[in-house]
Parts: sequence; C-alpha cells; structure tokens
Amino acid sequence: MFVHPAFVAGVSTAVLRRPTAAAAVLRRQVRWMTTRQPSPIAPGQTRVGWIGTGVMGRSMCAHLISAGYSLTVFNRTPSKAQALVDMGAALAPSPESLAAVSDVVFSIVGYPSDVRSVVLGPTGVLRTLPPGGAFVDMTTSEPSLAEEIHAAASARGCSAVDAPVSGGDRGAKNGTLTIFAGGDRETIERLKPLLACMGKVNYMGGPGKGQFAKLGNQVAIATTMVGLVEGMMYAHKAGLEVPQFLEAISTGAAGSKSLDLYGERILKRDFEPGFYVNHFVKDLGICLMECQRMGVSLPGLALAHQLYVSLKAHGEGNLGTQALILALERLNNTSLDSTGKPSQ
Repeated sequence: MFVHPAFVAGVSTAVLRRPTAAAAVLRRQVRWMTTRQPSPIAPGQTRVGWIGTGVMGRSMCAHLISAGYSLTVFNRTPSKAQALVDMGAALAPSPESLAAVSDVVFSIVGYPSDVRSVVLGPTGVLRTLPPGGAFVDMTTSEPSLAEEIHAAASARGCSAVDAPVSGGDRGAKNGTLTIFAGGDRETIERLKPLLACMGKVNYMGGPGKGQFAKLGNQVAIATTMVGLVEGMMYAHKAGLEVPQFLEAISTGAAGSKSLDLYGERILKRDFEPGFYVNHFVKDLGICLMECQRMGVSLPGLALAHQLYVSLKAHGEGNLGTQALILALERLNNTSLDSTGKPSQ
C-alpha cells in the first residue's frame, strides 16, 4: 500500500543513521513506502467509504455500487442509508469505523462544522484511514477548512481532495454533476475512475481551490435565480401567460440552466428540494465572508442572500432553492397560481 512521504517525515534521522541492522531495515522500509505507487482504482479492488446519504449522496453512491465498487456507508440517521444497504452497501456505526475498512472515503454533508466533525473529530475519518488512503469532501464548505484537512491528511500519510459539486439532484441521479476538484493533481487523476461515475471532473488547483470555484458557482446561480423569479413575476403582473413566456425566453439570451431546471417546478408549485434553502443560505454566507476577507463587493450576492434568509425566517429552509418565488410573491402581495396565469 502506498504511504505518503509526509508519513515518514517524523522519523528521526539520527535513528536512520545508526549503523545497526534494525536501522538498515528501517531505511529499506522507508524507501519502499515512499517510492511504491498506490494501487490503481478499480471495482473489486478499491474499498470505498461514503459519509452522508441525503438527497445528493444517495444517488452518487448508487452510481458507485452500479459500477461494481464495494461500498461502506455512514449516516447519522441510519434509515436514510437503508436504500443503499438494500443495494449491497455495508452500514458503519461511525466515520472512524468506516475509514478503517476503506481505501477512499467520500463525504457530502450539510455544514463546515459537520465536515470538521466527521474528518477531524474524535471519531473522525483521519483517526483510522490507512496510510496511502484518500479523503474526498464533496460538501460545499470553507476553503480554509479544505486546506486544514489536506495538511492533516498529509501528516498521516494520506491525501485529501476538496471536490464540491454542482448540478443538483438531477445531476446526481443522472451522473452528470460538475465536480470542482482542488488538491494534488496526481491524486485527483488517480481518483478519476471513481469521480467519473458521478460527473465531469474539473481540476481547479491546489487545496481549497475546488471550494473557491464552487463558491463562485453559487454566486452565479444566486443572481441567476433572482433574475428568473423576477422575470416570472414581471410577466405575471404584465398579464402574460407565464408558461408561454418561459418557453419563449428559454431559446434566447435569457435561457439558463436555472430556467431549465426550475421554471416548470415553480409553475407547478413543486418546491421539493434538489438543493435545500438552508444549505444555499450557508453557501452564500461563506461567499460573503470570503468577499469580506478579499475586499470584494458583490451587491447582487448580498441581495440574493437576504432574499433566501427571508425564506428561512418564514420556516421555508427545508424547501428547494426554487422556493425563492415565494419571497417575490410576498414582496408583491400576489401569487402565481399552478398554471402561471395572472390572478384575477
């Protein structure tokens, strides 16, 4: 099994220089550990662990099982992993126990505090992940935390990648997610057979750069969603048939992925989460903190954040991000009905 060079960095050079048989053996072992290449990623050979089996994680795991990988899963609510257990996955009682039987561990959880807990906590992944193992966090989280995890993993002879995703529940189900990968390029290349089961891998740079890219993605989505629901509200108040309006603009410059994914859902009052309002508020909050740190002014981001926070204030945090229309309806004291026709 491959062992990261950092794993042996703490070995005393004085011990290695002693002219003893034991020191000679140790030197050979160190040389072997630092030069041997990691085993190739392959079904039936690579043991995969997965933490977080919610809306996104469940579908992503299913693709790995379908590809033939041995999978062990963990969720704080075990019932949420039952569908995967029925497909053949093993259920672990803790991140620590999961990591002990895994070569590669993925996580996609809710908040940075959750990431810190499952990776660096007292029962976290890095306590038992074997030297040479890899940890991949697909949660949208803080770039500084990704850098911290990378350093902690390297110190244990492991590797860590931040690889948040975009594409929502449909992308997860179809295996067409956009993956923003940050970390060592060589590690990410090695992990591509696993990542390719879930979507397209985009290498963004060193540790934390995957998170920075995803946060930029969230800025673009947030302002696009505001434009979409404002356009729908404008059409509604102008007396247009909103479904006809959306169809017309979808093939022009106003067409967008957000319109394709959420336009019809909004018209049908389908606010089931492909991505939770609560999690989007978290993401936009991280973006705003990074903007403050970098001295960047993004007023559109700030407005979108406030509108989504208003949904949380109305108890709508567990709805999908397309529920943003509700905030616009309240502001304008009107409502789009199920057909999108103007109210009488």
